[in-house]
Amino acid sequence: MPAEHGQTPPFAQAADVRMLVLDVDGVCTDGKLYVDGSGHALKCFHAHDGIGIKLALRAGLDIAVITGRDDPGVRARMTGLGVRHYFPGHEAKMPALRLLEEESGIKPAQMAYLGDDFIDLEPMAAVGMPMAVANARPEVLRAARYVTRLPGGEGAVREAVEWLLRERGLRDLAAVWLNGAQR
Repeated sequence: MPAEHGQTPPFAQAADVRMLVLDVDGVCTDGKLYVDGSGHALKCFHAHDGIGIKLALRAGLDIAVITGRDDPGVRARMTGLGVRHYFPGHEAKMPALRLLEEESGIKPAQMAYLGDDFIDLEPMAAVGMPMAVANARPEVLRAARYVTRLPGGEGAVREAVEWLLRERGLRDLAAVWLNGAQR
């Protein structure tokens, strides 16, 4: 739908996004925790989301992760994918978002945030492009300007990345992947 005269088009901020900030449980995973007899939690990550994160980085879209738990498995996964901005142990996410701004030099207006639960509402309100996974809580869905079709842990991160890259003008995402082309 075209914007009225003098109004910003609905997704204009997406073209200005320089960083995608991700929650983990319920976004990068399906939100389920498998706990063994020793109390260690196991999480399952979708390979499509991993490729989406690498695709974003190759295209010049930075990725950050803010998560409430400090989980060695999540740290290993994000490190393996090349995520440089990792903030574990932040149930209150705004302090981490402020640290991220300071560390990266990227203003919240140039960030997208993909969340699924009420602890994501405050950072979603602070960024230029609030996003939600399809199975997010109703209040999060209402706060989002873009909602994925896929649920968290099932390729939603990749879907969000591809949408952002297309909104930034990158049409041939396979070429970005194969050639490492950057915008």
